Amino acid sequence: MDGGRLLVPPAMAAAKIVAILGKAGCDAETADAVARHLVDASLRGVESHGVMRVLQYAQQYRDGYMSAAATPSVRVLPRGPVEVDGGGGIGIPAMHLAVARACADTQASGIAAVSVRNVGHTGRLGAYAEAGAEMGHLVIIIGGGGRHNWRQVAPYGGRRAVLPTNPYCLAIPGGARGPVVVDFATSMIAGGWLYAARSAGAKLPVGALIDPEGRPSTDPEDYFRGGAILPKGGPMGYGLALMAELICEAMLGPVTTEVNWLVLALDTTRHRAPGRMREVAEEILAELRACPPAEGVSAVEVPGERERARREAGMTGGLSIPARTWTEILAAADG
Repeated sequence: MDGGRLLVPPAMAAAKIVAILGKAGCDAETADAVARHLVDASLRGVESHGVMRVLQYAQQYRDGYMSAAATPSVRVLPRGPVEVDGGGGIGIPAMHLAVARACADTQASGIAAVSVRNVGHTGRLGAYAEAGAEMGHLVIIIGGGGRHNWRQVAPYGGRRAVLPTNPYCLAIPGGARGPVVVDFATSMIAGGWLYAARSAGAKLPVGALIDPEGRPSTDPEDYFRGGAILPKGGPMGYGLALMAELICEAMLGPVTTEVNWLVLALDTTRHRAPGRMREVAEEILAELRACPPAEGVSAVEVPGERERARREAGMTGGLSIPARTWTEILAAADG
């Protein structure tokens, strides 16, 4: 990586993001919500969806890809499903609204589904699913349908990018340390890591990328020259990505802006008392944590707990941001 890293106070990073989004035309409420989301992602170590993303968002506002004036709204479709329409704006406020609505709607039958359409990038999915799990829900989020605009990932056995990274996220109430959150792209790496590596002047992991001729590469520029990300786990990632494409376009309808989303929420208290569920969850998680670590690994970790621990440390120690990326952010905030 070119230039190493800097430790930046979270409040300073948030202020610079608000300044950039304000110049792009966002209102104060939207700019603040996006800034808090991006800083939180960086604090948790999810750099692909962290403060670096504001540079991409600003460019997308300038290009007209997203509308800075958009406000998400909820509507009930003629056949009964609930849909959040993002109005062509950034997807972070829309996804907050969708998960809150889905969790609220479980009061009727214990389970609810909400679709999200006409949105730009939605940020880190784990943030929304974890919030629902904190309220006692199993939350599942699936995104896809954007292959016409986002051909990023080669199908298993192919060498040309056809599919988006089509992510999944699941969160459920956990044990003593909070919810368990699994948040992953169906590709070997999330698309954001390409932009993060490019911004920081860094390389990508071996086995994540192929160049335009289908040869293995670690250079993010090979992706932007027509290469492709490989599917996670070969046929497994390909199959999940294909299902997401069918769910989110064939079922939910045409995609505008980026991708469509399906949010599912299930009230776990309908199945088991919260206290007992936490006890059993902790038994399962404690057994995993106690597993002897493999050579070169310090400990077996539980998804979600690692990010929360990193966030706590970062609130006092600061955000670790590539120096080159921070220079770009400062330049954008200044004009």
